[in-house]
Amino acid sequence: MLKTDKIGLGGSCHWCTEAIFQSLKGVVNVSQGWIKPDGNFSGFSEAVIVEFDPDAISLENLIAIHLYTHSSTSEHAMRSKYRSAVYTFNDYQVIPAKQAIEILQKEFEDPIITKVIPFKTFKLNDQQYLDYYYKNPEMPFCKTFIDPKLKILLKQFSSQVDEEKLRSAEYKRM
Repeated sequence: MLKTDKIGLGGSCHWCTEAIFQSLKGVVNVSQGWIKPDGNFSGFSEAVIVEFDPDAISLENLIAIHLYTHSSTSEHAMRSKYRSAVYTFNDYQVIPAKQAIEILQKEFEDPIITKVIPFKTFKLNDQQYLDYYYKNPEMPFCKTFIDPKLKILLKQFSSQVDEEKLRSAEYKRM
């Protein structure tokens, strides 16, 4: 039986984030929608829940990929819609998530703004928008916003990428 864990990730458009994490080895499922955290944070923000096999891909690798594929050092005007966060589902995830960000900070020139915060609730996106990139790789949004993030993924994390899955999107473009 496959042992899985889950983590919430937010920071950019959930279509982008979904495509990135769907493209990885060891990721079992990605649910795209909005997450509301526990605590003093207001409202829902676009995010995904990533279910993964920790024997195939570590939480630390998922966080590294997350930080490199969204504006994790930028307090831009869209931050309320795209909260830069790692949403933890249990207390055991908090310290490793914070440590991963602290270690990765050395690789970034500017301070990482991504917060580690507890998950509270999730709203799944409408069915028509789920699996957006892999259903619609030829759409202008995908070419403009998702493809560049997938290129970062391929360049910096190629050993983690399920290239067969990415090729399936390329075939749809032909």
